[in-house]
Amino acid sequence: MRAITYDRFGPAEEVLTLEELPTQSAAPGEVLVRLATSGVNPSDIRARAGGRPGVTEPPFPKIIPHSDGAGVIEAVGEGVSKARIGERVWIWNGQWQRAFGTAADYIALPEGQAVKLPEETSFEEGAVLGIPGLTAVHAVLGGGPVAGKTVLVSGGAGTVGHLAIQVAAASGAKVLATARGAAGLQAARDAGAAHVFDYAADDLAADILEATGGKLVDRIVEVEFGRNAETDTKVIAERGTIAAYGSAKDMSPVLPFYPMMFKAATLDLVLVYLLSETERRKAVGNLTDLLERKALNFRVSQVLDLADCARAHGIITAGERAGSVLLKI
Repeated sequence: MRAITYDRFGPAEEVLTLEELPTQSAAPGEVLVRLATSGVNPSDIRARAGGRPGVTEPPFPKIIPHSDGAGVIEAVGEGVSKARIGERVWIWNGQWQRAFGTAADYIALPEGQAVKLPEETSFEEGAVLGIPGLTAVHAVLGGGPVAGKTVLVSGGAGTVGHLAIQVAAASGAKVLATARGAAGLQAARDAGAAHVFDYAADDLAADILEATGGKLVDRIVEVEFGRNAETDTKVIAERGTIAAYGSAKDMSPVLPFYPMMFKAATLDLVLVYLLSETERRKAVGNLTDLLERKALNFRVSQVLDLADCARAHGIITAGERAGSVLLKI
């Protein structure tokens, strides 16, 4: 099978290689998926570049990158129903704590990590579900229903933020969102945000509270916790939740502890790789429901060939994209 591999950390164009490897086999409890698409995420770039905390060398001799993808089950291992052969699926945690991910013709992995893809959902859309889709759904709905509540989505033009707005709106919440630039603000508005704000505004908290008539926010989906901790604390309601899935621009933030404590606010650190079985089952169920209702619109920036994997990594690194970057296998 064709596969993109690397055996050392470094720039994408220097360490990523297209090579032929033996096709994987489905071990007991596993399925073998013939991949149609592979999703490229910022976490894949950090992993390949050696940017994960405490990781100084690749954890495996040879790595096939990427955790997200979609395709068709071609074979099953012992203990897996043969009825699954031919099933369209999407993948989660394809390369999390495993050597071989989705940047290849095939992937073999535990059958629970290959989720049935609704017929109305394309393989391209399926490649966005693993990290962005589950993050958005869990960040919005992980604490329970949001119908009738106010949800603020930070970075509403980003891949996760754009989906989170749609998840919250489709779940009955009043949605507020931040973004930057005319295109970003419009994208957040089009996704379903009732009010949008420039996240670089001088007094963002005051702008938000003016739009809500002074009503505080029940839940915040936060992409940059360190940069926004003060604003979030000002606008969060008593016993509200800040579901933070990123803080890349301030990785060691100072926490406004007492202002948060005297609101009894909850800081929920969202990492979908480590969801419990119960949390993942709930998130997958919510995501499937939204897909079947056709409630989600996926923005895809570019679809490149497998051989252009290094270029795809470069696009993610540059940060100049309006949607997901995918590889067509």
